[in-house]
Amino acid sequence: MTASPTSPERCGATFQFPYEEPVEPTERASPGATSPMPAPNTVDIVIPVYNEERALRGCVTTLHERLRKGFPFPWRITIVDNASTDSTPELAEQLSEEIKGVDCLRLERKGRGLALRTAWGNTGADIAVYMDVDLSTGLDGLLPLVAPLASGHSDMAIGSRLAPAARTVRGPRRELISRCYNKLIRLTHGSRFSDAQCGFKAVRTAALRPLLHATNDDEWFFDTELLLLAEYNGLRIHEVPVDWIEDTDSRVKVFNTAVDDLRGLWRIARRKSTGAARVAVPARGPVTSEHPDAMLAPEAKRSRLFGQLGYFALIGVFSTIGQAVLYWLLRQWWPAVVANFVSLLVLTILNTEANRRLSFRESKTGAGRAHIGAGGLFLLGYLVTSAAVLLYDSAAGNASPAAESVVLACASVLVTAIRFLLLRMTVFRRDDSGSPRQESGETN
Repeated sequence: MTASPTSPERCGATFQFPYEEPVEPTERASPGATSPMPAPNTVDIVIPVYNEERALRGCVTTLHERLRKGFPFPWRITIVDNASTDSTPELAEQLSEEIKGVDCLRLERKGRGLALRTAWGNTGADIAVYMDVDLSTGLDGLLPLVAPLASGHSDMAIGSRLAPAARTVRGPRRELISRCYNKLIRLTHGSRFSDAQCGFKAVRTAALRPLLHATNDDEWFFDTELLLLAEYNGLRIHEVPVDWIEDTDSRVKVFNTAVDDLRGLWRIARRKSTGAARVAVPARGPVTSEHPDAMLAPEAKRSRLFGQLGYFALIGVFSTIGQAVLYWLLRQWWPAVVANFVSLLVLTILNTEANRRLSFRESKTGAGRAHIGAGGLFLLGYLVTSAAVLLYDSAAGNASPAAESVVLACASVLVTAIRFLLLRMTVFRRDDSGSPRQESGETN
């Protein structure tokens, strides 16, 4: 059998998607209803496999039984074999012929990301799901994974082994690697999701398709890349705490995967800094009140300005204190001008990153542009604060480092106010009319 990633070969007894136990749409029960309830969302559950002849049958039969007995949405299971060299392809075909609701694809090239991109890119379902063949993630989490997408509340849902309510059983080596990797993602990209690589994810296909065109990785980094692009483009990501138990029969090569992941994080960071990571994803409607008699504040009082000021002021307080303390420490060895330069440089970098992730988190400005823009303001801050310290030294004579630190802090307050206005109006200026989410005519 031969197949290309763009036109995979289906094997076995294919069927009209989706397979489901008979469910007829019912009329809406509310008065004045003239149209039937919308058809339920269809769900395609993809299982990528490579040399999984031992685990495949148990996975499919267990999952099929669970879906058949208690899953409320029309569904199908799609096995995606990507270049297995054992009897996995024959077993996948056999399962698709034996079990109603099971389909299979055969790819001639290896790669977990390639398998998911191919299957998800060719699905006709409303919701695409992915799970690992070892069923390490408990199936009790499947409905909570799909439900937020079916309701339209979220665009993507992920299982998390690191969420507070999750329960995991695995060795210390994988636990340490997983936690370090996810900490690194949050540190380098400011992401808010807790677990990038749990093999348990679901996406609305309307939001998924534009993201697939922007993803490049065909291997294990695919999950992380998709999540980072989704978050960067403003999609709503729902996390489900899961029960997870380690299966030691794994195909993951930890060292090679770690190196590829680091390269992938760097590649995504570069694309964000240049704007190449921006994707035209479906737009959401405005935030409105459900209550017909709600008393809302005037639009002017609901401005983002107050939230931005609050975060900026809080970050500014910590930055000012941090710079004063660092200046005082460095002043024990260095001249005032040098100590001020180094302390201001360090705190400017930290301050800019904190404001990018908190005060101006709704801005589409990437990390590169943000720090370059802040670099111009660094010079202004350095000149003002250095002038204040030098003038004080000139007026007071032999001033102590502690007194200089107080003067420096006062000058920093003035610089911070100017910095906020310039950052808001230039570096982090929003352009709502050009938002990729608004350019798309699709809605959830």
